[in-house]
Amino acid sequence: MTWKVLVTAPYIQPVIDNYRVTFEKNNIELVISPVNERLTEGELLKWIEDVDGVICGDDQFTKKVLRAAKRLKVISKWGTGIDSIDKDEAEKLGILVCNTPKAFTDPVADTVLGYILSFARQIPWADKEMRSGKWEKRSCIALRNKVLGVIGVGNIGKAVIRRAKGFGMQVLGNDIKQISQDFIKETGTLMLTLDKLLHEAYFISIDCDLNPTSYHLIGKREFSLMKPVAYLINTARGPILDEEALIWALENKVIAGAALDVFEAEPLPEDSPLKQFENCLMSPHNANSSPEAWQRVHEKTIKNLLNGLKSRG
Repeated sequence: MTWKVLVTAPYIQPVIDNYRVTFEKNNIELVISPVNERLTEGELLKWIEDVDGVICGDDQFTKKVLRAAKRLKVISKWGTGIDSIDKDEAEKLGILVCNTPKAFTDPVADTVLGYILSFARQIPWADKEMRSGKWEKRSCIALRNKVLGVIGVGNIGKAVIRRAKGFGMQVLGNDIKQISQDFIKETGTLMLTLDKLLHEAYFISIDCDLNPTSYHLIGKREFSLMKPVAYLINTARGPILDEEALIWALENKVIAGAALDVFEAEPLPEDSPLKQFENCLMSPHNANSSPEAWQRVHEKTIKNLLNGLKSRG
């Protein structure tokens, strides 16, 4: 039996030839689609009708796409987040959805701490001034005893907290799920309501999943609860944060700054107002960057695909 597999994940496409032998041994015909970050519903509909499997990124696998996929047996997600896939519809249609949990816990947690240190020690701005010819001392802070609020105490949230404790920070947590007492005891994390956390924290890191309960979790009301010296960091998913509300908060100096690795629209539009704020650090959904982690995810994603195809016949 020969299976036809669509590859849309932008990270694996450049190295797909490294795994050609594996695909050939398993009678898999590969179809590589052009992709810039992710495919929209309309773009997927051009490719999906006769494929048996998909190795995808954050492509929009909507109900319409899944119903058009007459032969689809398995969607193997490159990475952890599967919020762009209509999981309920996939289950109804008998389509297996796989992902790679804990894929990027360390690089994402490192990125969060990198942003915290950048704000605390004013590193990007000091560098910019030095290059422009200025020799001017900047006011910085030490992290010891500063309060970090972590929204979403899952694998990445826990990794962020453990790193922050190494700097002597006080840590607050918020999650809709019960967090183990062993972890709370280990780290001294104080679990609070979201409102209380926003009011108390000096740095706030968004580390939760995107789901119906977290869409636009942080809006104008939530920004209004934050300290004017607070910094917000989002390395999770763009739509958790209401970007219009963030623009309002930055324009009106409601908060001190923000760091974003993810956005409501990706790639970030050329005319995004976020680009005008010097106190808004940005990166192109790059917090997962780690060649070692990428290779593990390549291998696990392919393994999930093969297992799914074989189990579904």
